[in-house]
Amino acid sequence: MHIFRFLLLAFGLLVSAQANELPPAVLTALKQAQVPLGNVGIEVREVNARSPLISLNAEKPMNPASVMKLLTTYAGLELLGPAYSWKTEAWLTGELDANGVLHGDLILKGSGDPKLSLEQFWLWLRELRNRGLREIEGDLVLDRSVFDLPPFDPAAFDNDPLRPYNGGADALLLNGGVLHLRLVPNGRQVGLLAEPPLEGLALDNRLRLAKSGDCGEWDDKIRAGVKASTLTLEGDYAVSCGERNYFVCPLPMRDYVSAAFRSLWKELGGALRGGTRDGVVPDSARLLSTHVSPPLSEVIRDINKYSNNVMARQLFLTLGLRDGTPTSIARSTQAMQAWLESAGLAFPELLLENGSGLSRQERITPQHLAQLLQMAARSPYQPEFEASLPIVGVDGTLKKRFLKQAVAGHAHLKSGTLDEARAIAGYVQARSGRQWIVVFIINQPGAAAGRAAQDALIDWLQFQ
Repeated sequence: MHIFRFLLLAFGLLVSAQANELPPAVLTALKQAQVPLGNVGIEVREVNARSPLISLNAEKPMNPASVMKLLTTYAGLELLGPAYSWKTEAWLTGELDANGVLHGDLILKGSGDPKLSLEQFWLWLRELRNRGLREIEGDLVLDRSVFDLPPFDPAAFDNDPLRPYNGGADALLLNGGVLHLRLVPNGRQVGLLAEPPLEGLALDNRLRLAKSGDCGEWDDKIRAGVKASTLTLEGDYAVSCGERNYFVCPLPMRDYVSAAFRSLWKELGGALRGGTRDGVVPDSARLLSTHVSPPLSEVIRDINKYSNNVMARQLFLTLGLRDGTPTSIARSTQAMQAWLESAGLAFPELLLENGSGLSRQERITPQHLAQLLQMAARSPYQPEFEASLPIVGVDGTLKKRFLKQAVAGHAHLKSGTLDEARAIAGYVQARSGRQWIVVFIINQPGAAAGRAAQDALIDWLQFQ
């Protein structure tokens, strides 16, 4: 019993000593937010320093939320290179005759492109038409074999399966699986403009136009669901909202690609006589065309600046592609750990589920995140990595944050938010010319209440 009390006292003294390093404004903000110091992990150090300026619970494994994307994107730069790109291929089986009729199947083979947009897909299909393909007598075959993944449940995280952030990874990802709905108040109704058109998916618009009411949290007032190939929207939409964009993921990726292809192919004057099925490219097939993605240096900007979970999942899985063997979560995790070890970094606590941070399982310590940021600052790819992070008060997810603080425009930071996690990490450029690395994680229910404390620390660093 006496030993137990001694350990508690020793731990209390340690936390107290570490807490004394925190600026008073940070301590005050944590107290006001009712965030105990034991639920906080902080590491602050200069970019070239061997020891930290501030270290509070920095060796404690914590859930970093979307800040985990820093690890995934930097690993991507080091393992794949900033010029890495993904290829999506169109293969043909059977004979393509002089009239543009394919007496066989069209096979679309994906390699995990995180950024195959609807516009790029449409242009690529136009190219297939220009290459002479008009009518497909066989099937549309989707080769998604480079990703070896278990069945994915988009409702598993928060029981909101149609939200785009809940989308799963897929070797043949198209437009993130997103259907863009433009809500247009029109007289007594709310009109819907859908893009892309998805063949076989009907829209049941039950939205009611409310003449009064504000537009706060307008999208939370809309309920969307899919049943029997029909997407139904219900709820009240205030006329004061004007026109707004509403995004949903109504179909599994295989069905989404099939529906989008059929609609766009028909618009381009093409015809598909057969069905859609999964398969692999046979040895007898011949390559018709290859679509090449933007380079990784551009892709990581979308991942970090806009905290795109689906794109982060795609990149994470790509790290496990080796020797033509399908990748998996386990292979990507092994690749990440092997890379860290080769760089002289040991992160034994690191727990990865999807590499995006949209997880209640992922863990890393603030100290190791700071070490990662320090290594990135010395990397030949430092400009690409730092430029991928939101500039506070300027762009990305931090465009409207820190607007009235001195640090606005002087820090590249990545934030992360879950119900039980609030995190921010990155680089702060001080007025003194020093560059600081900061990692600040809060883990507890309602962690978002600690945002003011994080803001206070970052603003304080601007004057150090």
